[in-house]
Order: sequence, then structure tokens, then C-alpha cells
Amino acid sequence: MFRLRGISLLSWRAFQLRPFSCESLVIRMQNCTDEEQVFDLIERNTATLSEQQVGCAFNVLWQFQKQKTSLEKNVECVRNHPQFLTLCNVTTNHIQAMSDDTLVNVLYSVKQFAVESHHPLVEALITEAWKRLERFDTNVLSVFSNCLADQHLYFSPLMGKIADIVNRNLETIQDLRALSVLMVSISSLISHCFQERLVNKTELLFDDVDASKVNSARRILLFLRNVKCSYYPLLERCNRVFISNMSHLDLESISRIFSLYQSLQFHSFEFIDMARRRLAEMIPGSAGHPASFVRLFATLGPVAEPEIRKQLKSALLLMSEELTSQQALTVLGALGDMENRNAHLIKKIASVLYKHLDNYKSIELLKIIQALSCLHFQNKELFVKLRELILSRLEASVTPSETSVLVSALSMLPSPHLSETAVSRIEAVLPQCDFKALSDFVVSLMRWIQNDPVCSASTTRKQLNLLQKLDHWGHHRLQQCSSLALLWEELKSLRGEWLHESFVEESVAALQRHVEEIDGTNVAKIASFLSKTNYLSTPLLDRIASVVVQQIEKIHPFSIHAIILPFSILNYDPPQRDEFFGACVQCLNSYVGTLDPVTLVFLGFSLATLECFPEDLLKKMFNIEFLARLDSQLEILPSTLSARVQFRLMELNRAVCLECPEYQIPWFHDRFCQGHYNKDIGVLNGAQQQIYKMLAEVLGGLRCVKASTLSAYYHIVDFECILDKRKKPLPYGSHSITPGKSSRIYWESNAWRAESSLPPESERIALDFLDVRAFCSNIPHLKGKSAMKKRHLEILGYRVIQVPYFEWNSMALSTKDARMDYLRERIFGADKS
Repeated sequence: MFRLRGISLLSWRAFQLRPFSCESLVIRMQNCTDEEQVFDLIERNTATLSEQQVGCAFNVLWQFQKQKTSLEKNVECVRNHPQFLTLCNVTTNHIQAMSDDTLVNVLYSVKQFAVESHHPLVEALITEAWKRLERFDTNVLSVFSNCLADQHLYFSPLMGKIADIVNRNLETIQDLRALSVLMVSISSLISHCFQERLVNKTELLFDDVDASKVNSARRILLFLRNVKCSYYPLLERCNRVFISNMSHLDLESISRIFSLYQSLQFHSFEFIDMARRRLAEMIPGSAGHPASFVRLFATLGPVAEPEIRKQLKSALLLMSEELTSQQALTVLGALGDMENRNAHLIKKIASVLYKHLDNYKSIELLKIIQALSCLHFQNKELFVKLRELILSRLEASVTPSETSVLVSALSMLPSPHLSETAVSRIEAVLPQCDFKALSDFVVSLMRWIQNDPVCSASTTRKQLNLLQKLDHWGHHRLQQCSSLALLWEELKSLRGEWLHESFVEESVAALQRHVEEIDGTNVAKIASFLSKTNYLSTPLLDRIASVVVQQIEKIHPFSIHAIILPFSILNYDPPQRDEFFGACVQCLNSYVGTLDPVTLVFLGFSLATLECFPEDLLKKMFNIEFLARLDSQLEILPSTLSARVQFRLMELNRAVCLECPEYQIPWFHDRFCQGHYNKDIGVLNGAQQQIYKMLAEVLGGLRCVKASTLSAYYHIVDFECILDKRKKPLPYGSHSITPGKSSRIYWESNAWRAESSLPPESERIALDFLDVRAFCSNIPHLKGKSAMKKRHLEILGYRVIQVPYFEWNSMALSTKDARMDYLRERIFGADKS
């Protein structure tokens, strides 16, 4: 009796003392200043470690790593320490006794130390977590999902179970941080409907989020990228979080945000401007650290000012010999984005790449070739090795994705000949290909055809047979699409000649079959596709206009330009024209200060093409503040895009001055136009040479016709002549040119040519030859730019004669006499013979 009582009292004392002992060891672990102190405590207390203590040990070890810079971290050293292995073994025995929070946090810490997924501890932790999954709270569930994502278990049944739990409990989740982690983890498994619910829930929670939650905002971007959804309201909110916290963002965060914005095709000049200033501050600190400097170079270089770019290139040149294979690849891509012309630097980077070619993945080889092509770099030895390497991999490739990557890379190399290996591998994977792979194959094949100066009959036969097979499988995939969502997944990959020559009619017909499915959520995507087709489909455009009028509240201002663009290009006014343009302009008005200046320039030009000139919008654009913002943005754009923007701004300025003089917006592009046109503009094409010679005969000599002349406001006129009041041609001076020679633009000292210089009652005639590009592909309907040019020339006092290619090349005008009669009738009227 007394012996039992003594044992009982001893057990009770031990039970009472254990919490105190446990707590004291936890406190001692938390007070440790380095890993060795923690490992020392583990070694001395191995036999008595509790589940709470092992959880604390893992947490403290990981906290030490988090406090270190990337250069100071010693994860591998810690993982291989004998006491770390002891800690893992002891933890395995305490798993069932752990709380949910401790269980998942231990798993998280273990994964941060890169412990293998097949390690017994990792397997035991995941198995136990799976058993408890239904009872996990949102925070614990998010951490567990993140651990699974780290192991690339995106499509596992366990991740599917987590997605189901989130779906059932979404309405009760109130923690944006936890939700954002879960969204990223389950993004590969969710339906479109579930995706919309997650986006809507995120919007609701974002109202209450602290603006300092940068990581949550970044994870939201990552989710949107994973599901390929550029949902502008969320993108804007995330962007505001980043801008307000710019001073706290490090190089890695800014680099990731830039990459996500690029994937989502989201442009924020305010973010770019602030980020490049923040990154410039990091230049001194990254010197001497190749890994940090390369990331800084790749992020800052493409958006930096010229002086900063020069500084970055000089520093990179000094450390080029120290670069790893991945760093050299990153630098090469950045040099391409920067349009670098430093041949010495490119050669240095190419030499590093050459040493590591065997180690690059197929997609990386493609990136190397694309960048070298962009930089116009030539190195026979490098290209020969690339070709051999790609051919050897192509022979072994079995997946459509890798095969399309390797074929694309091979087609970009200098050798123009179509490879037998490429043909056989393409044919082997065709039945498995999606539209993107098929489209990539066609682009590669067309590149070979265009670059091959001598095509033998056998090679031509192979190319045509392969193109026919690609067409067959493309049509087969289109016919399988049973909804607009599935159809869009295929059509968005169509591009280039394959779209226009093989699939434009069938793709438009497929869209028309699903026309009723077009709504506010997909209208911008469908409109964007139509802009590329050059095909006028009135049912689709009418549906787009109707959706915009009825559902404008579902459409973000950032999408308006994509919606208006096909109407502008194809010169089409829908039945609800006024309501359609009114809804678009009203949607834009509140966002003028937020929209990208470049986007506004393109948007304004598209509206002007359609004779839509919203006064408030235009006056906000044509002011000093807006133009200064635009100038700042032009500095960081690629040269080709920058030139295109400037030209569009000139065309918009011209349209407003000519069609809306009452707005009193000044013309300020004289110097730009004179610089742009003060050069040769090319050779007259065959049809233009024919017209030029015949016009000379019809009008009475070369002195009576001008070729390639400029109007006031700098419209290029193919041919110009002047008739007096008796319809007699008046001779010019010596401005005519010889057919087939390079033509030069002529202008008078004052671009505002006074019509009073013409004799009374005479008329100036502008005659333009319109080739196939001036018309829609399916019907002879004049496109927007040509129609606008005709309006402008008529405002300037010209009588405009447009000669369509299909009339000039018709059977009715197959003889010289018929063409001469045609020109006489168009110039002088039906009564002139």
C-alpha cells in the first residue's frame, strides 16, 4: 500500500516538474545566439526532448537562417550537422503527440533546410498531417499546402483534398495572408468558377488589408499568373501596395514583381519609375557580389537611364569572367532587352555561354539563340556547337513541348536548310500537339522556307506535306472545341501567316458559333483576337458592342483599348455606335490619370480613326504634364516601340488639328515630321511604277505629276497633280522622279501650304494606290487608316482618288489601254476620252 503510494507520489512530482523543465529548455533555446548553442542543448537533452521542445528547436534554427543575407546562409552546413540528424530522429517519435500547429511548422522548417522528400521524418509528418487535414484551421492548412507545393505536389490527391476544403469553407476565411498562400498552392487544380470565387473573395479581404502586406500582394500576383488571369482591379490594388512600400522592397522582391508584371502584361509606369530609383541605390552594395549584381543588372538595366546603363555595363565587364552559366544566361537576356551594342561585352558573355552549353536546358538554348539573334551576334563556332547539341537532343525528344522548343531554336540558327531530324520529330509528335505547339512548328517551318535561297523540289515537297499535316491537325483541334472557353485556349496561340492563310475563316466561324457566350469577362480577349485577323465579322463586332453597352460595369478601363481596336482597324461602326463609344469614353474618364500614357496615345489614335474625339480626354492628353510623363516613359521603352508611340502621337495630333480645330489644340510635330521624312522612303512598287508612267502619258508629261509628295500635315501622297478650271493639267517644276529609283520626299518651307498658291478654280488631286493591306481580308472594305487619310486630304482641299489593287489587277483592266481609260475617267470624269 505504502509502496504504491510512494510510486504514485513520485510520478505526480515528475508530472509536475515536466512542464517546468520543458518550459525552461524552450526558453534556453529561444535565448541561443547561434546554431551551435542549439545543437549543444539538443545533444545534452536528447533523451528527454518533448514534442514542444523539438518544435521550438526547428523554429529557432530556421529563424537564424531568416536573419542572414543570402550570402551568409549556411543551410547545407546546418542540415548535415550530426545533432540536426539526431533532432530529426527524435522528432519522428513525437509526431502523434504534436499539436496541429507544431506538426506543420516542423514540416515547414524541415523543408526549408532542403531535407529530401523521401526522408522518413518528412513522410511521417505528411502522413500524420493528411489524417488531421479536416480539422486544420486556415493558417495551418496554408502552411501545409505551401510545404506540399515546395515538393511540387501540385496535382497530388492531397492537394486536391486541400482545394476541396478551401472550396467548402471559402466564405468563412477571413485571413488574406493564409488565403493567398492557399490560392497559389491549389491554382493548378481549380475550375474557372472556383477561380472567380477566389478572386472575388480576395477583393473583399483586400479592403481590410494593411498596406504593408507586400508578401500577400505578391502571392496574389503569382496566383493570377498561374491561372493566366489579368484581373485589373486586383492588379491595381497590389500595385498600390508595392508603390507605398517601395522603400522596404529588396532586390529580390522588385525583381519578382517585374517578372510577374511582364507575365501578366500589366504596365505601371509609376512603379517602374520608383523601382528604378530604388534599384539605383543598390548599385554600390552589389559591387563585388556577382549573384546580386547580375540580378540587379537584369532588373534595372532594361529600364535604367543611359548613364546608369553605362555604369552597369562597365561593372559587368569587370566581373564577366566570374559568371556562372545561369548568370551568363540572365545577363544575355538583359542585354537583348537593353538593345545593347557593346560588342566586347557580348563577346565576353558568349564565351562564358560556350563553355556551359551542354548544361543548359532546351528552353534555355532557345533563349540563348533568340538573344544572340536580337543582338546580331555572329560566331560560327558557337552556332555550329549549338546546332549539333540541338540536333542530338531533338533525336531523343518525345514530348511536343520540348520538340517545339528545339525546332524553334534550330530554325533560328544561320543554316537555312530544313533538317530531316526536325521533320521526322515534328511528324512523330503531331497527334499530341496543342495549338501552341502546332503554331510554333508552322512559324519555324515558314522561317526555314523564307531563309532557304535554293529550295530543291524534294525539299519543297517535304515542306508542303508537313504544312498540310499541320493544317489537318489544327483544323481537327478547332473542331473539338465545344465552348468559347475551350476555343479561346486554342485560338490565343494562333499568330502570323498561319492565322491569316489557313485558319482565319474557320476561327472566325467558330467564334460566331459561340457568339452568345461573349460577355463582359471575355469581350476584351475576343476583340483582341479579331484585331489580328484583318477579317470583318459584323456579327462578332455587333455582339462586342452590345456587351459593352449592357455590361460596361464589368469591364475595366484597362481593357477599353483592346475592345475598340478591331473597330478602328477594320473601320466599322456598330448599330449602337453612339451608345458604344459613349460607354467606352465614360469608363475611361475617371481613369485618365491612372492609365499608362502610352496606352492613352494608342487609345486616342484608335478613337480618332473612328471619328470619335472626346474633348475632355484629348485636352487632358495634350497638356504639358501628360506629355512630360510620356517623355519619361519613352526613355525606358525599346527603340522600335518608342518610335511607334511617337508616330502615333503625331498622327493623333494631326487628326485633332484637322477634324476638331475648335478644340484649339496646337500642331507641334513639324520638326518631328521633317526629321522622320527627311530620308529616302523606298522604291515605287510594280503597280505604282505602272501608274506613274501612265499618269505621265494621261496628263501630258512627267512635269505634270508628282510622285511621293507630302501634303500639309505630312500625309504621303503617292501621286499628285493639279487641274485648272478647264481640267487641263498644270506642270510642276522639277520634282518628278524616275520610276524604279529611290524616291525622296519633298516639302515646301512652310508645311501649311496656302491654297491661294493655286490658280483660281483649279483643284489639287491626290491619287493613291491601295494594296491588299488597305482592305479587310474577306471583303473589299476600306480599313481605318486609309479611310482617315482620305478624310484628311479632303479637308486639306484635295480631290482624292483611291485606286484599289483588285480593280487595277482585274480582268477588265488587263490591257494598257483599259488602264489608261480608267485613269482618265477617274481624273477627268466620264466625258473625257
